Amino acid sequence: MSLNELELGEKAVIINLSNLNRYVKRRLLDFGILEGEEIVLKNRMPFHGPFMLEHNGQILGIRFKEASLIEIKPS
Repeated sequence: MSLNELELGEKAVIINLSNLNRYVKRRLLDFGILEGEEIVLKNRMPFHGPFMLEHNGQILGIRFKEASLIEIKPS
């Protein structure tokens, strides 16, 4: 399952970030978002707009394209 399939308010654990561009992956790592970490989908913009994720009290925006490359499992 990929992150873009998650519903609003659902929690998930990140399984795989290896499909991401190295710059995007580095940005996520800087925010502490690693494989095995839990995230919550806070908001999703219409028309394939950005996703707003929460991790450890931080809110982070990520593009639809990158969200579709992040593998997760619902928790």
